[in-house]
Amino acid sequence: MSDPLSPAARLLCDAMSAGFPGPGDPAALRAAASGPRPPGPEVASVRDADASGVPVRVYDPAPGATGRPLVVYFHGGGWVMCGLDTHDALCRRLAAASGAVLVSADYRLAPEHPWPAAPDDALTVLLWARAQAQALGCDPARVVVAGDSSGGNLAAVTALRAPELAAGQLLFYPPLDASMDSASVEAYAEGCFHTAAHMAWYWDTYGGDPAHPHVSPLRAPDLSGLPRTLIVLADCDVLRDEGLAYGRRLAAAGVDCTVQLHPGVFHGFLGLPLPAAASALAGAAAWVAALE
Repeated sequence: MSDPLSPAARLLCDAMSAGFPGPGDPAALRAAASGPRPPGPEVASVRDADASGVPVRVYDPAPGATGRPLVVYFHGGGWVMCGLDTHDALCRRLAAASGAVLVSADYRLAPEHPWPAAPDDALTVLLWARAQAQALGCDPARVVVAGDSSGGNLAAVTALRAPELAAGQLLFYPPLDASMDSASVEAYAEGCFHTAAHMAWYWDTYGGDPAHPHVSPLRAPDLSGLPRTLIVLADCDVLRDEGLAYGRRLAAAGVDCTVQLHPGVFHGFLGLPLPAAASALAGAAAWVAALE
């Protein structure tokens, strides 16, 4: 059977998988996730701040400008690992390419802080960012909630909780249904870095009722009234089908929703030196910049 990953993606996938721990040990996973990464581009102003008790990092590519979009970003890592530093380069690239001010949230992690700590922190940061929008040179009517992987889940949950506070949601390969009941879970359970066993452990460690829409947004009974949405997915990913299903449900509910499915790549590709990553980031930045 032919490899669903591109040759370049396969090389990266195998190298990353060889050094990545199995599920079950938060300390080992955090250590693996905190390794050295290539730096992101220069951004005119980068500073750490406190958002009503939640640490944040604010990226401003053009201090003094006004009326810009404001992106509130939630990092991935299975709700268990990663933070401001692991996603610094990605946040720099998105801010620089979009021209938006970006606020990256250092929300509390499981298992020390299970659900609903992370979504509560996410909402706190959104409220803080909205209140600071004009001081940051941004238009409070152009706020985007965004995130990758588990951070994409937090962005989707935050939009569900406060749809009136966001003009858009940008979701990179988000987990959206704790039941993990889709064909892509079986198809890509192993061999594409992010395994079904890891995802199941992340869900269990995160906690919360799997049927609750603020855990599993795909199970929300009503998606009407949500903001404009861009969902970016990897084709070779256990989470692919729930992202596609969420896009279909959003469209059926009348939400302006675009889904971009990138073939030949795996979960987490956005931060890797792959053509699909450059294309996805450029498309997301243009979408943010055009948001009215």
